[in-house]
Amino acid sequence: MALFKKRTVGKPGEWYYCLEHKKVEEGPDCPGKDRFGPYASRQEAQHALETARERNLEWENDPRWHDAPAEGSADEG
Repeated sequence: MALFKKRTVGKPGEWYYCLEHKKVEEGPDCPGKDRFGPYASRQEAQHALETARERNLEWENDPRWHDAPAEGSADEG
């Protein structure tokens, strides 16, 4: 018998998208490494992958995250 049982904690009304099971869950049923959230509504959780895709594109195209190549760097040539 284990002395400490790993539990996920959450509040009723919090919604998550489980990456493992590819479904929306109320409350954290799965480990944190396998989920996105919490979201305020079921609908927000249903669009979790779209939201992540949009945010990734924004970050990839944000000039603040891309340093200009240094002059004379090995990448030039």
